[in-house]
Amino acid sequence: MAGRPTVDEALDERMPASDWTGWIVFGAGMLILGGAIHIIQGLTTLLDDKQATVTSEGLAVHIPFTALGWLHLVLGLLAVLVGVGAMRGNRVALVAAVVVAGISAIANVTFIAAYPIWSLVVIAFDIIVIYAIVVYGRDMKRVW
Repeated sequence: MAGRPTVDEALDERMPASDWTGWIVFGAGMLILGGAIHIIQGLTTLLDDKQATVTSEGLAVHIPFTALGWLHLVLGLLAVLVGVGAMRGNRVALVAAVVVAGISAIANVTFIAAYPIWSLVVIAFDIIVIYAIVVYGRDMKRVW
């Protein structure tokens, strides 16, 4: 029985990787880039909260800028780590990438009053990342 392939291995041999693996790599790269920007946003907010164009009462969620700074900093670090793992096809990282992209979209809703265009762009990319990984994430195993 040791020489007999599992169902996953048999499917992997018969089905080539789809064209969506490029979108998954793009999504992982966007997670890494978005994570870096979250880190910059978090550090900027923590070091100088007067940099924002609105007060914390003007945000969609009334949270102090210090809390938002820490949220963006931690989320950014997680996004970078998960993005690297997702690019390698790690299944745990792919699941975590969906979770982190969802949290990133929600976090950008909180900043939509301060940075409306940027927040909408990041939310759109987060949705693309979630779709690509949920529908075609299994294909990354065939690439590596």
